[in-house]
Amino acid sequence: MNVLTQILAQAQRTPDAAAVIQLGHDSASIETVALTYQQWVAQAQHLARALAQTTPADSQVGIVMGNSAEWVLADLALMLSDRVEVPVPLAFSVDQALHLLQGCSLVLVDEMGARKLQAWCSDGLALSAQVRQVSLAPVPLSPELPTAAACPSADGVIKVIHTSGTTSTPKGVKIRRDGLGALVQALWQRALREDYQRYLVLVPFSLLIEQVTALYMPLTSGGAVVLPPVSLAPLGSPGAIAEDRLALIRQARPTAMTLTPALVEAIAVRAETSGPSTPERIEQIFGTSRLPLLAAGGGPVELEVLVRLRQLGIEVFQGYGLSENSSVATWNYRGANRLGSVGQALPHVALRLAEDGELLLRSSSLFAGYTNEDPSSCAINADGWLHTGDLATIDPDGFVSIIGRKKTMIITANGRNVSPEWLEATYRQIPDVEQVIVFGDRQAFMGGVFIINAQANPAEVQEAIRRFARTHLSEIEQIQHPVLVVHSEAVMSRLFTVTGRPRRDQLPSFLQDSTLRICA
Repeated sequence: MNVLTQILAQAQRTPDAAAVIQLGHDSASIETVALTYQQWVAQAQHLARALAQTTPADSQVGIVMGNSAEWVLADLALMLSDRVEVPVPLAFSVDQALHLLQGCSLVLVDEMGARKLQAWCSDGLALSAQVRQVSLAPVPLSPELPTAAACPSADGVIKVIHTSGTTSTPKGVKIRRDGLGALVQALWQRALREDYQRYLVLVPFSLLIEQVTALYMPLTSGGAVVLPPVSLAPLGSPGAIAEDRLALIRQARPTAMTLTPALVEAIAVRAETSGPSTPERIEQIFGTSRLPLLAAGGGPVELEVLVRLRQLGIEVFQGYGLSENSSVATWNYRGANRLGSVGQALPHVALRLAEDGELLLRSSSLFAGYTNEDPSSCAINADGWLHTGDLATIDPDGFVSIIGRKKTMIITANGRNVSPEWLEATYRQIPDVEQVIVFGDRQAFMGGVFIINAQANPAEVQEAIRRFARTHLSEIEQIQHPVLVVHSEAVMSRLFTVTGRPRRDQLPSFLQDSTLRICA
């Protein structure tokens, strides 16, 4: 499957349908169609011609943008012009942004991206590439839209996706055209076309999973990408709270979303106080009588939360993936949803376990290598198996459960192995605990940094942590002296990546920083 040809074919079938919908700032605001399919393709063609005239063939082009219609436009233009897309997360530091942009011949920005780029430059970013601001300027609409014959067809690198890894220098994952197509084709064997008619964007487009689920799934099936108000920061941004997105979800009336673990938990809390019947509950939370397709990833969701939601008539489908596989590798789906697992392998993926329990995978959507490597890089052996670095179990029915990271497994001074990811997810169940990073390698006892709600009483939270641990955890997993830190943008950006993964290498210096508001 070629994603670009499928998009162009869909545009020919439904030229006047909405491709991008922009939401207003409150539930009373009227949503607007930012781009129809015909407008989208016509404007992307116009931009692609400009890219072909101003950049060398196969060159890298940076995208520094918010979650905007301009991003959707630029993404298609880069596909049409056969340029390599390099998304730059707005949450990256100056040094990280420089590392991504230094290989780009051009940088595309929207209004938010232009402001961010200016801030980076003010902080020392020396940018040699040209900058072009993308806008939704009307162009003449041709009655003849481009067809598959106008599309690049040979396999090759079309994106470089950067992940923070274990160092401050992001590593670049090279995504192939055919690999992306193989993934989208496999996902369509697990979903219905009507699922993606209104996909609500909640996390940054710079994440590959959101490009796949928010762009390529809706836009290969005649659906629309629903964008939040421009001023609303995506989840994962400093200060963005999951509970604060519940009103947006009701306003958007989505048919599909990809949820963070924190948002799954927020929906569970809301569901328990919503209307007495399942239809009323769904209407009150999602603004529609049809339950959206709710996918979850990026980290483990506590089993108890998933069970509570199912009992309330709300099904959540956990999945697992990594950029090295063009994102999704396993997924639960309707008729095959085993709570607590991350699902079965997609049709194009083969799985097996190494002797030490590491999950290995082989698929037709594997990446084309790294632009640079770091200690978190994944190796591919001579037989084509990718070593994911994740420890897992696979049950007789093929359902996968991720039990931790091979490289982050904590081995205490007493020789006990503890998976920090599982323990952190467990502690996050405690009210007013927003995030957790546990540590204890080579130490006699486990320790942990708990990010708590700014309105919470630290003494009460500390007691709740100890009471919860005594009830639910083994002695080795109990944290006797939790470090409580009030939530702030500075703390979150220092200790967590944009996807919410802990920056474990920052813990030692963080704990020694006397300027922090440590409240226990």
